[in-house]
Amino acid sequence: MNRRGRKVLLPLAVILVWQALALYINNPFVLPDLRAVLSVLVKPTADLLGSGSLIDNAMMSLFRVTLGFLIASCLAIPLGVAIGRWEGAKDLSEGLISVLRPIPPLAWVPLAMAWLKIGLASMVFIIALGAFFPILLSTAQGVKDVKRSWLEAVTMMGAGEFHLIRKVVLPGSAPEIWNGMRVAFGIAWMCVVAAEMLPGTSSGLGYLIMYAYGWGQIQVVVAGMVAIGILGILIDRLFITVERRWFSWRAYDR
Repeated sequence: MNRRGRKVLLPLAVILVWQALALYINNPFVLPDLRAVLSVLVKPTADLLGSGSLIDNAMMSLFRVTLGFLIASCLAIPLGVAIGRWEGAKDLSEGLISVLRPIPPLAWVPLAMAWLKIGLASMVFIIALGAFFPILLSTAQGVKDVKRSWLEAVTMMGAGEFHLIRKVVLPGSAPEIWNGMRVAFGIAWMCVVAAEMLPGTSSGLGYLIMYAYGWGQIQVVVAGMVAIGILGILIDRLFITVERRWFSWRAYDR
């Protein structure tokens, strides 16, 4: 079997086993027939239980996760550069980062709701927290891994610190930063779905899943889960495509 065949083998087996079990159990609340799930997926613009269409909720989730991800990137990249470049910044921040990093983003939900109330701000806060640390750590490591010979060569030519960071440190660490952003977006995507399941939310794929579950429409629940998976794959492929196009030089630099 070729490589492409091996990639589809396991998903196909899962689909067949799911459908066989659904027919055997014959209880759509426990395990819905995949044909019912497909009927939801093939009509992404149709209204679902008065909660909006699959596309409407997906776009709202994408908006929230993108906003939180961008905020996290704008904060984490400069701080990561400082930590990777200057020992003083590392010493000042290392203790606090070590304490905060293991705390799951969802553990901040009560504080987020107390500080920012229920709504967009609290959800973006949770998403940004989830994305922040992978970007921060990848940036700091990428800055540390920039070749010393590059830095010395530019320094000998009379470059100042700002010019050194802009022309050498950031381009040299960009592949590692991008990889951290790729990981961070996946975590942010999981965070937004969980945040949308909180009380008071009225849109998004997480909300749609919980709303449909309340009505016993498990085929809509599974369709929402499939939509989350498909969007996650597409976004990840976008990161990989950009990485191969922009950072192809990295393969020749090792």
